[in-house]
Amino acid sequence: MLEIENYLCFGGEFCYCEGSFSQSFERAAQQPTGARRFSGLIGAAAASAGEVMKIAIVGTRGIPARYGGFETFAEQLANRLVRRGHEVVVYCRPQFTTPADEVDARIRRVILPTIPHKYLDTPLHTLLSILHLLFTDVEVVLLCNVANSPFAWLPRLVGKPTVLNVDGLDRKRKKWNVVGRGYLFLCELMALFTPTHLVTDAEVIQRYYWQRYGKRSSMITYGAEVLAGGEELEGAKVATGAAGLTLAKGKYFLYVSRLEPENNPELVIRAYARVRTDWPLVIVGGNPYDGDYYHHLQRLAGRGVVFTGPVYGRGYWWLQQHAGAYICASEVGGTHPGLVEALAASNCVLYLDAPENHEVVAEAGVAFRASEEDLAAKMAQVLARPEWREGLQQQAQARAQACYNWDEVAAQYEKLFA
Repeated sequence: MLEIENYLCFGGEFCYCEGSFSQSFERAAQQPTGARRFSGLIGAAAASAGEVMKIAIVGTRGIPARYGGFETFAEQLANRLVRRGHEVVVYCRPQFTTPADEVDARIRRVILPTIPHKYLDTPLHTLLSILHLLFTDVEVVLLCNVANSPFAWLPRLVGKPTVLNVDGLDRKRKKWNVVGRGYLFLCELMALFTPTHLVTDAEVIQRYYWQRYGKRSSMITYGAEVLAGGEELEGAKVATGAAGLTLAKGKYFLYVSRLEPENNPELVIRAYARVRTDWPLVIVGGNPYDGDYYHHLQRLAGRGVVFTGPVYGRGYWWLQQHAGAYICASEVGGTHPGLVEALAASNCVLYLDAPENHEVVAEAGVAFRASEEDLAAKMAQVLARPEWREGLQQQAQARAQACYNWDEVAAQYEKLFA
């Protein structure tokens, strides 16, 4: 655990900083803005010469990862950058992180308040985070989520290069109303000029920005690191908590996602209802911003459907490694983290036939159309052809090892920052 804990009053609430907050300001005061002669793609320190970079990761809900793909990305990248000798600060939100969390002691976290609202949470927290880092000795800012593009220019005013990872086409998500989609379209446009450099995590999204706007970006994929199941989860079966059901290894369908309309949990539930099987359908995930939709899915589900809620760490990887098949029904975004992780866990993968998903899986899985009939038919094939299923599992692991490695991801970001 970290030895130094600093609490600061901010807007009537408390925020939390790990490491010496005051020392950051002292170092910043000692080093005038622009004093270092920057080089490389975005103008940060020359990492290739072994020089330490001071990097801030902003726009996620923080680490350890307790929400989605950006949080896992922030945790994995921060861990590897500090191992390479760099200084990393990750800005976090109090709904998802606490000062008692166990993280690598070399990573500094700053937990700032926000309004936990579907439309205000991300932009407000990002704005506060950027205002905070303006007065620190951070040298380069990695900003996550296209919704944060309106703030990407602020660090640049004080000589701090900003890299924006836009993820996918967030404005196309079904969860947003007209105002939300309009704002995100504006953010997409602002992403063309507010950051120093743009990053995409899928070739599909990289092509979109180039063909539609003539905007170049660096394509850096997602990664996957398989954790062994904890001792409490080993054995032939694992309990699913409040659901009161036990899972036999290799004999359940697994669906992992935030439970939102664009990830098509209803499609998966309805398709499963058409399949004659004693394999349960395990649904991992939640929706902290729309409890009504979560309850709607629970009412829709019939026999054999198990809702575990969010699961992280070793428990999550146990479920991934021991599923009979993994279902990805997401239709919007760039690279879907759960899909990459299913490949890494040697899963038999069924995926919605969208360009982003096909780019990840290639021939190492089975595509299905956006219809419950087609998905049900593919699920029946998995049940009826165990040898075929085992072959897909082997192809999945080989695909992940060849294309989705966190160490390589970290090396590419380090090079980009240099």
